[in-house]
Amino acid sequence: MIINAAALLGGLILLVYAADRFVDGAVSIAKTFGISPLLIGLTIVGLGTSAPEILVSVIASWQGNFGLAIGNALGSNIANIGLILGATALISPLAFHSRLLMRELPVLLVVSIICFGLAFDGLSIIDGMIMMTGLIIFLWWLVNTAKNDMQKDILAVEFEEELSDGLPTQKAWIYFVFGLLGLLVSSKIIVWAAVNIAEYFGVSDLIIGLTIVALGTSLPELAASISSVLKKEDDLAVGNVIGSNMYNLLAVYSVPGFFSSGAVGENVLYRDFPVMLGLTVILFVLGIGFFKPGNISRFEGGVLLLCYAAYQCLIYQSAMA
Repeated sequence: MIINAAALLGGLILLVYAADRFVDGAVSIAKTFGISPLLIGLTIVGLGTSAPEILVSVIASWQGNFGLAIGNALGSNIANIGLILGATALISPLAFHSRLLMRELPVLLVVSIICFGLAFDGLSIIDGMIMMTGLIIFLWWLVNTAKNDMQKDILAVEFEEELSDGLPTQKAWIYFVFGLLGLLVSSKIIVWAAVNIAEYFGVSDLIIGLTIVALGTSLPELAASISSVLKKEDDLAVGNVIGSNMYNLLAVYSVPGFFSSGAVGENVLYRDFPVMLGLTVILFVLGIGFFKPGNISRFEGGVLLLCYAAYQCLIYQSAMA
């Protein structure tokens, strides 16, 4: 058990470090091709920070641990809103004004509802194809939006400031290649250790995916959001979460469907998905703001954290039942 716990912790540390190097390398390579900071931030950085979830889900699904893959995707989305935005807002209230974020929030809510609906008859290859098609359409929409009318958006300004420094080309490729290898190795270690821990405690791999693994793979988003809010880049902090949640649903949650058709557990349908949808609705209401700019106060951040804590207690009770 000690070996498994140490392997899981070491794998998570390597995962976070490798993800950071991978994103740094990919961003610098993209800049050499003259791609705009906004487009880099929305696509490369967004997919890069979700790379841990994607690779863990792929490896888990390949080995037949579908509960771990599904739990990783949904648990990461719950952690992103409840834990990451909650903790970030406690550090400093979030006030965001980006028009692009206001457009993304309804899309995230609709995609969340669609993925929930697809789960009721189980995940199949067709469901996976639907979600991957949605990912392609979403990326196409982001690219066109970034090119057309969003270069003066506040989010574009914050991305330009955040991505102003680049790496030399050779170093960028080294970071990219070794970051990707680190992600592959660490993901394999995490899945191996997580499955062993689940078996040791007699709980499902879904529980481990929803808790420890989801939290660990969300650490890049946590670091990015806290770093952004400390620099007064509130739109970037919120944008990291919105983008990550979109990629988790379309690029991570879709993966199990490609490896095996099967039913989604009742706990996922009636516990985990409703919690994720509820938090997404709360984020939508806070973000749209209706008659005021998007805002998450310290009090609202505390409420999000309490929701996350309550969900963890619910998971614990389910595991002990």
